[in-house]
Amino acid sequence: MPILRVKEIRDMSSDEREKRLRELQTEMVRLRTMTEAGGSIENPSRVRELRKTIARILTVENQPAPAPKPAPVKKVKKVEKKKKEEKKKEPAKKKEEKKKEKKKPKEDKEE
Repeated sequence: MPILRVKEIRDMSSDEREKRLRELQTEMVRLRTMTEAGGSIENPSRVRELRKTIARILTVENQPAPAPKPAPVKKVKKVEKKKKEEKKKEPAKKKEEKKKEKKKPKEDKEE
């Protein structure tokens, strides 16, 4: 059974995580010195749990912050779309009218 679950670690603030990490690391050092000195520890599987929990905390701490969610896209009504399309077509109509005016022969020049 893990000492801390990932969800619990994510719910902690950054300062709480660092404090908990220091506590776990000091306990880990204490257990390692006991085993290297030739003594036996009460719960040998505790070393493995500590290692994994420390790794979990470091993993969560090093993960980038989640990106903010994009703003919801406003749905445009069909009426508004038609108005926009008409506005786009208006300049095109004006250009066509100007072209037609240029193509008409001028009667004044024939004299």
